[in-house]
Amino acid sequence: MSYNFNTVTDRHGTNCIKTDLAVVRGKPADVLSLWVADMDFPTAPAILEALHNRVNHGIFGYSCLDDEFFAALKNWMQTEHDFSPDRRDLVTTPGVVFGISCAIKACTKEGDAIIIQTPVYYPFKNMIELNNRKLVTSSLYERDGKYFIDFEDFEKKIIDNNVKLFILCSPHNPVSRVWTREELQKLNEICLRHNVVVFSDEIHNDFVYEPNKHTVFSNLSPEAAENSIVSMSVSKTFNLAGLQFSTNFIKNPVLRNKFKIEKDKTGYDEPSLMGLTAALAAYKNGKPWLLDLHRHLQDNITFLRSFLAENLPKVRLIEPEGTFLLWLDFSALGLSDSEIDDIIVNKAKVWLDRGTMFGPEGEFYQRINVATPRPVLEDALNRISEAFKYV
Repeated sequence: MSYNFNTVTDRHGTNCIKTDLAVVRGKPADVLSLWVADMDFPTAPAILEALHNRVNHGIFGYSCLDDEFFAALKNWMQTEHDFSPDRRDLVTTPGVVFGISCAIKACTKEGDAIIIQTPVYYPFKNMIELNNRKLVTSSLYERDGKYFIDFEDFEKKIIDNNVKLFILCSPHNPVSRVWTREELQKLNEICLRHNVVVFSDEIHNDFVYEPNKHTVFSNLSPEAAENSIVSMSVSKTFNLAGLQFSTNFIKNPVLRNKFKIEKDKTGYDEPSLMGLTAALAAYKNGKPWLLDLHRHLQDNITFLRSFLAENLPKVRLIEPEGTFLLWLDFSALGLSDSEIDDIIVNKAKVWLDRGTMFGPEGEFYQRINVATPRPVLEDALNRISEAFKYV
C-alpha cells in the first residue's frame, strides 16, 4: 500500500500553533507557515484506527504501560536502532523538553553550568535559563557545507566552567547532522573524563538519510549507558506532538531515581492515554507509512535543492543527513539578517524559523520544514524567489 503525502489539509481553526498563532506572533494573517517542527500530513492510518477504537470505547481514565506496549517499543528499537532497552530503564514524560527540565533539576543545582552546541534547538537554552542554571555554549563550525564539533573548545568550556550536564542534539536540529559513532565516542570520552552527565535528545532518530546511520548514545559503551539519559518519541516520527508522550531510557539506577523524583515533583504521573495508544500502534504497525514518508521527504529535498539552483542560486542548502528541517544560508545575498527575515515574512509572506533563534551562529540562516505536501513547499519557494528577485 502506498500513502499520499501531497494532499493539502487545511489546518486553520484546529488550534494549530503553526497556522492559528500567526497574527498573535506578529506575522501576516495570510502567511504560509513552514516553521515549527510538526508535519502537515494526517498520521498513519493504523494509528488513526487505534485512536478511533479508543474513542469508541468511551472511557478515558488513568492509564499505564503494559507488556504489549514494552514489547512493541523494544522490537522497534531493536529493529530500527540496534538498541535493546531494559523495561526498568524506561521513564515516560509528556515530551522531550519536559524530560530536559527534569534532567536539569536531577543532575544540577541552581547556578551550575550546562553546555550545549550551538546553533541548536532553542528550548535547550530556554530550559537552562528558566531553571536558573549557567548557559555554556560550544559553537559548531561549518566547513564546505557541513557542520563539525570543535572538540578542543568543547572540552575547554567544560573545564573552565565546571560543567555538570551536556544536552546533546542527535540527530542535530537545525544543521541536520547525523553524528558518526566516532564523533559521539569523542564526546562521550570527554564527558566521562570530567564527570559530565549527557542528556541525548534523539527525537529525530527515525529520519536519517543513507548512507548515514544513527547511533543511540547509550549504545557507545557500558560507561556511556551509565552516564546518560536518552530521550526519544514517536511524536516527530508519526506527527503526534499534540498527544504528549515520550520515552526516556536511564540505565543508571541512581540517576533514574533522581529523574523520577523531579518528574514526580511536577505532579505528572500517568502517561497520556491517547499518546500511549498512538505510540503502541505506531511501533506495531507504522513502518510501511514511515517508509513512504521517507520517500516523500527525500523527493521534497531533491525538489528544494533543484529549485534553489535554478531560482535562488545565492541561497545555499546545508545538505541534510537527517531530520525534515533544512538549514538555508542567505548570507550571499548581501543583506542584513533583519532584512532577510523581513523580506521572507512580510514580502514573501512565508514563516520560517529565523536562524538566530538557534544561537548567534544562525545569523543569515533560516530553517525550513519540508514535511509538507509538495504544492505547499512549491508555493512557499515561489513566494520567496519572487520576493528576492530584485534584491
